[in-house]
Amino acid sequence: MKFFLKIGLPWALSLGAVFYLGLYVGDSSLPPRVPSGPDQAPTGQAASPRPPSSNPSPADRSVAEGSGSVARKDGKPSGISRNVSPPLPPNLRRIMKGRDIVDRLGAYLDAVRAMDGANVHEVVEAFEALPKGYGRHLEMKLLMRGWAAIDPEAALEYATNELDHKSETRFGISEVLAGWANSDPQGAIQWAKANSNNAKPEDNAKLVGIIRGLAENNLGAADELFRSLPEGGARWQASTFLAQEFAKLGPQEAIKWAENFPREDERMRETILGQLGAKLSQQNLTATADWVRGMEDDKASRRITDNLLMHWVSKSPAEAATWVQGLENEQKRSYAMKQLTSRWSLLDPISTAQWLNTLPPSPAMDPAVGEFVNMISARDPEGAMGWALTIQNQESKNRALRKAYGAWEKVAPQRARNWKQANNLNF
Repeated sequence: MKFFLKIGLPWALSLGAVFYLGLYVGDSSLPPRVPSGPDQAPTGQAASPRPPSSNPSPADRSVAEGSGSVARKDGKPSGISRNVSPPLPPNLRRIMKGRDIVDRLGAYLDAVRAMDGANVHEVVEAFEALPKGYGRHLEMKLLMRGWAAIDPEAALEYATNELDHKSETRFGISEVLAGWANSDPQGAIQWAKANSNNAKPEDNAKLVGIIRGLAENNLGAADELFRSLPEGGARWQASTFLAQEFAKLGPQEAIKWAENFPREDERMRETILGQLGAKLSQQNLTATADWVRGMEDDKASRRITDNLLMHWVSKSPAEAATWVQGLENEQKRSYAMKQLTSRWSLLDPISTAQWLNTLPPSPAMDPAVGEFVNMISARDPEGAMGWALTIQNQESKNRALRKAYGAWEKVAPQRARNWKQANNLNF
């Protein structure tokens, strides 16, 4: 009995008081009853949701009516805008620390979609729950692109000062600028020029990020900005990227773009044609071969030939050899034969030798035979000496003989000397 009076009774009274208080307070927060009859909205008017209280205050009415302003205690609007941020996924930071990649990426994507100026710090905190480094580059790209649409300069400041300088800063800045370029290219360009960390303006890599962004929706605008860049590192990086993008349009459009580059800038033209040739060779050997066939014999066409044969020989060296022999320009054919020999002999020197044997010795064949000597001297120096003797140009022949003899002398010096004396050679 004493135990009940001391412990049980006070506990029961406290429980009753809490229950009564809950009923009293919770009654006003019940969801509103769906209006019917006289409470329905008049015909032709949209029915507005009832406020949560049956007797709303002026402030509640202000928010419920969508005025967007916070009411003062006297019921008059304060004039301060009140923007309600969309809800972020609950427990976002905890999810980002978890090991389930599907849950993590799903929650993070939802957060980036709902991100605005008021809750961006929460998304940043969730991103920072991930370990720094290359492992979070996808999440960083999503954050930087989303943030660029809200406040690009704040995103750039964060990328510059807070991201890992070894593995993240440059990538993050590039993504912000790419996103910014889609909405305000001039603003992005001005910022990039004003905040270059390169000693030379022509090496401003930030401009490459802007070109990447422009290319996503307007390849022509990206190309126009690229052509306005001075010669330097930024222009070279941008040319590599644009060659990849134009190659996606197909050989015809890509070749048209490359050949329209001004011939006055011979070095950049050679670079662009070579880069495009490398991409097109991977996609369409026939179209690339037809392109090279109709080009002049210059540095640009030779770079494309190099890339073409690199891919073609690995797939069908016999087809590549047929194409090379069909080139009408003798200088182009001689150069292509040399490149074909160089690559084919690495894969199959016997087949390469058989092919060379089908062609009569001539000055035009000298570069190919000399290249074959270079490629086989270490493996078969005696055979290389025999091939060197077929070279027509005396200077080229002596150079090839010295190459083969030097390799032979290392493995069989006496035999090499005897052979040299027997053939009465002086090179």
